[in-house]
Amino acid sequence: MTRSTVVTAFVFLSLLSVTVEGAVKTYDWTVDYAFWSPDCVEKLIISINGGYPGPTIRATEGDTIVVNVLNKLPTESIVIHWHGMIQRGTPWADGTAFVSQCPINPEESFTYRFVVENPGTYFYHGHHGMQRAAGFYGSLIVDPKPTAVVPFKYDGELSIILNDWWHRSFYEQELGLVLKTFRWVGEPQSLLIEGRGAYNCSKVPTGAVPNSGDCVTCNASNPMCSPFVLPVEAGKTYRLRIASVASLSAMNFILEGHNMTVVEVDGHYVEPVVVNNLDLYSGEAYSVLFTANQDASRNYWAATNVRGRKPGTPTGLAVLNYLPNAATILPNTPAPVSPLWDDFVVSMEQARLYRARQGFITPLPRRRTNKVIKLLNTQNRYKGVIKWALNNVTFHPASTPLLAAYTYDLKDELSPPPPTSYTPGYDIFNPPANPNTTAGTGVYEFHLNDVVDIVLQNANSLNVNNSEIHPWHLHGHDFWVLGYGNGVFNSSDYAKLNYYNPPLRNTAPLFPYGWTVLRFVADNPGVWPFHCHIEPHFHMGMGVMFAEGLNKMPPMPKETLGCGLTKKLINTRRH
Repeated sequence: MTRSTVVTAFVFLSLLSVTVEGAVKTYDWTVDYAFWSPDCVEKLIISINGGYPGPTIRATEGDTIVVNVLNKLPTESIVIHWHGMIQRGTPWADGTAFVSQCPINPEESFTYRFVVENPGTYFYHGHHGMQRAAGFYGSLIVDPKPTAVVPFKYDGELSIILNDWWHRSFYEQELGLVLKTFRWVGEPQSLLIEGRGAYNCSKVPTGAVPNSGDCVTCNASNPMCSPFVLPVEAGKTYRLRIASVASLSAMNFILEGHNMTVVEVDGHYVEPVVVNNLDLYSGEAYSVLFTANQDASRNYWAATNVRGRKPGTPTGLAVLNYLPNAATILPNTPAPVSPLWDDFVVSMEQARLYRARQGFITPLPRRRTNKVIKLLNTQNRYKGVIKWALNNVTFHPASTPLLAAYTYDLKDELSPPPPTSYTPGYDIFNPPANPNTTAGTGVYEFHLNDVVDIVLQNANSLNVNNSEIHPWHLHGHDFWVLGYGNGVFNSSDYAKLNYYNPPLRNTAPLFPYGWTVLRFVADNPGVWPFHCHIEPHFHMGMGVMFAEGLNKMPPMPKETLGCGLTKKLINTRRH
C-alpha cells in the first residue's frame, strides 16, 4: 500500500468518524443570471435556483452538507465559499478560486461535500473576482445537537443578511480597479436588509421604456423591493441572526426602540453585551436577543447605516412588525440614526466588549507562540496601478490552485515567501515615501500545530490623512482576538492583551491607524486565504495565504483540477 493510499484511507476514516452521528443534507443548485430589483432598480444579478438571496442551508453540528452546483452562467466561472466552515479534512471544498480549486466553468457541475462543526450563524458567497457584489450569497445556519447546552433561551428566531448595493455591474467595478486611470467603485446606491432596499426612483431619468434595454428602470411598487418584514409577538424574546456580506461598507444595525443583547459572534458564545446599536464589519455574523416589549399598537424600523466611511447612502430599512398589525403599515417615525461615521473610539470600544462566555471558553494553547507575522497594511502602486499590499507585497493569484501546487509539487508559479515583518520606524501616519510595491502569491508556510500570532498594523493610504477599516477574515480556522489598539504596535502592548477569555472569531476589524492582534493554531492541513473581506480591497491585492501541514494532505479530487499547471497533471493521468 502506498503512502498516499494510507493517508487517503486515514482521512476518509477520520471524516467517517465525525459524520456517522450526523445526517447528510443534500442540495441541488443551479447558478444563473436573473433580472432583479433589490432596491427597485432593475439589474442583472447572480442567482441560485432563480431566487435572491440564495437558499438558506440549515444543518446540525456533525451533519454532512452536500451541494451539487450546476453553473449555467454562459460565459463566467464560479466558486462558492462556505464562510466560517473549518473544512477539516476537506480543504478543496473551501470554495476559493485558484486557491482550493479551479473555478467551475460554464455548463459544468461540481459537488461540495463537507462536515459542519461549530453551531452558529454563518453564510456562503461567491469567491471568484467580485461576484459577491452581484448578489451571490445566502445564509448558512448550524444548530447545536439536541443534547448540547445553549446558555440562553428565546421564543422565536429571525435571520437577516446585510449588504450594500450598486447599480453598476461588478464587471465595471472590477475593471475600474485595475486600470491605470483608476476608477473607484464609489459609495453604494442602497443598503439592503435580506436582499431588499429602496432607491429613490425620482433620481432615475424619466422616459425609460421597460425591457427596452436603453435606460435604467426603477419601480417603487415592485414587490422585490418592498421592505423585509421581521414579525414578532408582544412580550416574546427573539434570537435575531445578523450577518454582513457587504462589499465595502462597515454597517451599524439598529432596532428602533429596542435594546439588543449580543450572545454569539461568528459561531461562538460570548458574555452577554447589551447594545442599542451594533457595528458589523463585512464577514462578521452575530446573534442578538431582543424582547418585543414596546407599544404593540405600532410597527418599528429595523435599520442599517454606513459607518467607517463618510455616508453617501440612505439608511436601509426593514419593518419590525408587531402582530397582528399589518406589515404594510410603515412606522411614521424618522429612520434611526447611528453613531457618527468616523467615531472610531466608539467602534473600538464596542469591539473590545466581546469576551468568550464562561463555560464555553476555548483556552489559548499552553505552548508558546512559535511564529509571529507582522503585516503592515498599505496602499501602493504596482506597475502604475493602485494596489493594497502587505509588507510591500500585493497578492497576485496564480493560474494553478495553490492547494494543488503544493500537493503535487507544481511550484513553478509560486513566488518566494513574503517578509514576516516590515521595516521598523515606518511612518504609519503619512502616505508611503516610496509608493511602489512588488507582487506575489503571498504564501506563508507553517508546520502542523504551529502557534501563530498575527499582528495587523494599519497605516495611511496614498491619500493624505486617510486610513481605512479593514475586516480581516481567515479561512479554515477560528482565531483568538487578543486585542485592539491605536498607533504603532510595540512590545509593551503585549501586556495589554486579553489572554484569559479572548473571543474566538473568523473575522475581526483593523481600525484606522491602529493595530489588531490575533492568535491561531495551524492545525488544519491545507492552504488558507487570510484577507481583507472588502471586495475591492482583496481584488486589489489585500491578502496572503497560509499553508500548513502539507505533508498530511491527501490527494485532491480530480474535479478540483484542470486549470493552470494541473492541466498537465490530468493529461498525464489519462495516458
